[in-house]
Amino acid sequence: MALDDEVQAARKKVVTDGYDMSIGEIINLYKESELVIDPVFQRLFRWDDERKTRFIESLLLGIPIPSIFVYQTEFGVWELVDGLQRISTVLQLTGDLKGERADQLGPLVLNGTRLLPSLNGKRWKSSGPSIDDGIGQAFQIELKRARVRVEILKSESDISAKFELFQRLNTGGAGLTEQEVRNSIAVSLNKNFYDWLIDCANFDAFKLTTNQTDTALEAQAGVELALRFFAFRSVAYQSGLDVHEYLNGALMQMATSNDFDMLGERDVFQKTFTFLNAALGDAAFKKWNGGNFSGKFLMSVYEVMATGVSYNLVHLNAMSPHDRDVFIKEVAKKLWSNPSFTQNSGAGVRGTTRLAKLLPISADLLRP
Repeated sequence: MALDDEVQAARKKVVTDGYDMSIGEIINLYKESELVIDPVFQRLFRWDDERKTRFIESLLLGIPIPSIFVYQTEFGVWELVDGLQRISTVLQLTGDLKGERADQLGPLVLNGTRLLPSLNGKRWKSSGPSIDDGIGQAFQIELKRARVRVEILKSESDISAKFELFQRLNTGGAGLTEQEVRNSIAVSLNKNFYDWLIDCANFDAFKLTTNQTDTALEAQAGVELALRFFAFRSVAYQSGLDVHEYLNGALMQMATSNDFDMLGERDVFQKTFTFLNAALGDAAFKKWNGGNFSGKFLMSVYEVMATGVSYNLVHLNAMSPHDRDVFIKEVAKKLWSNPSFTQNSGAGVRGTTRLAKLLPISADLLRP
């Protein structure tokens, strides 16, 4: 398909509208549940008080702020797609933010700034009689009258357009990882699929073998590894496709498919990592240096070993536990003398090349 045709086809998937609204109108829409923030997305509200204060300062000074993006459902309700940090900051300040995150944060108390040092210690309303720590009615009104552009993705748009918009606008913003953004999309596509994926990522043998750091777990790295496992088994990788774009597409395909067997795939997942944990424990995805397994978790080893074991469960299950453990451990060692693996893994190899070269051979490498 020529570039012109591709552009025209993609444009047809997106139906948009937009107009300016006051902050007060947006607050009211949220209070009436006509503007909603998904709880999973809301947990990504992570601006510190300094950034929140700078944003409120911008509103008070009349400095233009970026547009927010919403998706309009078939019932007319707006789902917030981009603008979480800004809208949540306003709602926290006014005391209207709802949900678990609101309970964790409590009221927003502002800091002083270079231009507005007297903001220090101020909040929406005074904390008590004769206590001068509220911003005052005049500034409350000014803030609620501040205007922001709302860009609306209509429900007539292709469902993939919502995913694309959310992913493009949120990745990189406020330190969000690719998987944190995917999690929020997964909830809106299929809440049962999201819960299932999180449940798989919490399987003990999986957590033991992948041995993720607390920082990695906080960034949802474990969930991404689980997603990779299912994606490699269910959605063919197209050579040259950016790895994250592949995972985005695989997530959308699996979450919206009536044919994706979550029960069966979870069984495969659990057996795969039970076998890997029995044979190698937390060394399952580390480098063999000739004497032992050491170093950090390696994605290339994970992609080959986990995928390969999953495709050979029938044969591996027929072996005695001892023979199976010995076999898996030997494959993990021999991997490092296999030219196909060593030439297509390592720091200098692009993820696109690694997947294209290693996924096709993973099943053969783990076949008893």
